[in-house]
Amino acid sequence: MTQIEKYEPFIRSLPSGRLSKEQLFVKELLLEEAGAMSIYYVPYEYVNVKAKLMIIGITPGFTQMEVAIRSARDDLREGVPAEQIDERAKALASFAGSMRTHLIEMLNQLELPLWLGLGSSRSLFEERRDLLHTTSAIRYPVFIDGKNYTGHSPPILKSETLYRYAESIFLPELLAVKDALIIPLGKSVAEVVQLFADKGWIDSQRCLFQMPHPSGANGHRKKQFEQHKANMKQQIRDWFQK
Repeated sequence: MTQIEKYEPFIRSLPSGRLSKEQLFVKELLLEEAGAMSIYYVPYEYVNVKAKLMIIGITPGFTQMEVAIRSARDDLREGVPAEQIDERAKALASFAGSMRTHLIEMLNQLELPLWLGLGSSRSLFEERRDLLHTTSAIRYPVFIDGKNYTGHSPPILKSETLYRYAESIFLPELLAVKDALIIPLGKSVAEVVQLFADKGWIDSQRCLFQMPHPSGANGHRKKQFEQHKANMKQQIRDWFQK
């Protein structure tokens, strides 16, 4: 499923090169506003149902939004089929920047590549993208007063608007990618996944709840990772040996 055709005229009209907040924080891409919160469209509707690993962020930030919209703009101009645009945009934009570097490093330390037959977790974002599904608890970019939403103010579970997106869009993704190990990144995402597990909607054995968020802004990332590293390695081993 893709909504790209609905947004095609506007995305096509965007100028070449990198895009600014002024060009993207516009009514043509706005999905919803609630107080200081704004939620915008990105072409992120592709779901890799055959993935063996599912990595879940909080919500795409502006970096990811800009890369995804720019990718869609260029693809539309080049005549890429509509059904491929979301997949290509997501591959380029997911955890783009330093987050991806940190994430690859942590996954390598957990020996995940060993269980997937890879030399490095970097392959998941390159030639073995078929093994990976990336998504967010809130699929579309959320901003508070124009700044990236960090998952805390308000917490997803305490926001009627955000929880509606999580249950109506994110939960069906979890259920669709049924054979994947689930890695929620950080406490705010883990809380959402844990709630779904507590309700009996998903199997908690699939979920690596202790993975810290790889953002450079998470100053406790390395300490948290070392505290839970051994447990996570064991859980990964148990999942792939079952």
